[in-house]
Amino acid sequence: METMTKVHARHLVEWGKHHPDAYVLSADLTASCEADGFRGAYPERFLSMGIAEQNMLAFAGGMAREGLVPLVHTFAVFIYRRALDQVAMSVAYPNLPVKMFGFLPGILTPGGATHQAIEDTAVMRALPNMTVIEPGDATETETALDVAWETPGPVYVRQLRGEVPVLFDRDEPMKLGCPRGIFCDLRGGGPDFVLISSGICTEEGMRASAVLREKGVSIFHYHVSTLKPFDCPEIIDAIASSRRGAITFENHSIVGGLGSAVAECMAEAGLSKPLRRLGIRDTFMHGASRRYLAHEYGLDAMALVSAVEKATGEDFSIREENFRETCTPAMHSDAKAEAL
Repeated sequence: METMTKVHARHLVEWGKHHPDAYVLSADLTASCEADGFRGAYPERFLSMGIAEQNMLAFAGGMAREGLVPLVHTFAVFIYRRALDQVAMSVAYPNLPVKMFGFLPGILTPGGATHQAIEDTAVMRALPNMTVIEPGDATETETALDVAWETPGPVYVRQLRGEVPVLFDRDEPMKLGCPRGIFCDLRGGGPDFVLISSGICTEEGMRASAVLREKGVSIFHYHVSTLKPFDCPEIIDAIASSRRGAITFENHSIVGGLGSAVAECMAEAGLSKPLRRLGIRDTFMHGASRRYLAHEYGLDAMALVSAVEKATGEDFSIREENFRETCTPAMHSDAKAEAL
């Protein structure tokens, strides 16, 4: 598996050359959120706001009113939990172009419940004027900044950092509102299942669905990077043609995230197909490694296999060794400032 390191950090510095009205704001987590390179290259456009996220978001709203474009960098939990009122009233309500990069969504931190953003998509989706995007690999991590910049109004990004796998063609960047059809073979008619995944769960979905196809299970797999606005007729049409319905797979609570977005669209389209939601099941998580948390809370390839086995009533005798190798970054490495 090919990986890239500090993708956002490198792109941010190069990108900054051509966007003189962009400012990076940090809440004392500069290196942790890959903004230290920008600070070194453009110190006059870097603002360290200290551990005061509420003030930082209100300040960002003021900057946007003056014609500047602030790029807020901090851990995801400190955007939507700590500063929600400021995000709502100072950014979303006036529909200002504040671009928020929230790092360490879901199981990507061993920091436990205080640092794990497990309901951020649900909260930010509920805010009027807010766009929510989530990269799934290095290609999208690199281009999420471009998408956020080109999108009017406020944008929230569930950003990846450190070592990130390359899953998609480097010549096919993220596009707002455009899901990726990873495996959609229309020659054989409708599939058994339609798998819709986001973020890091897309790689796990690719690992599992490849093995399941070898067992005779037909799966169409779509990767979704735009969580709001979510309007994907192609996916709904595929679900309508499926024999056993849809499965959503996300590094987020099953309440209010990708699973809910798909359910809403299915209901509005009048689809009566089954929907199975894989994700964090209405619980807080404890602190541990990403690999452990993925297994413990059902966010790995085996969780998808188990869901398909339960739906079909079959035992495919699939084990961990049947999956291809995956990108599992070390908890501590030179690719990130600290494990948290």
